[in-house]
Amino acid sequence: MTKTFTQDDVVRYVYEETSPEENLLIEDAMMSEPELMTFFLEALELRALMNKIERQPRVSTVQAILNYSKKHPANPPARLRQS
Repeated sequence: MTKTFTQDDVVRYVYEETSPEENLLIEDAMMSEPELMTFFLEALELRALMNKIERQPRVSTVQAILNYSKKHPANPPARLRQS
């Protein structure tokens, strides 16, 4: 019986979520199906681009957190703690 592989299988392969046996079968499928190989190459490129994304909070957000932490100490005095 021949297994048909989908784009979901290729994504699992890209993220190394497949077994060694599956890897061989998926690789064979990609070699014989140009559309699957094209999807694989695009998925690899997309993964590389996503790994480069760096997100930074706005300065105002960081400042708001710092201001809050100054007003609300992590260890309040014992008289303020609830039992």
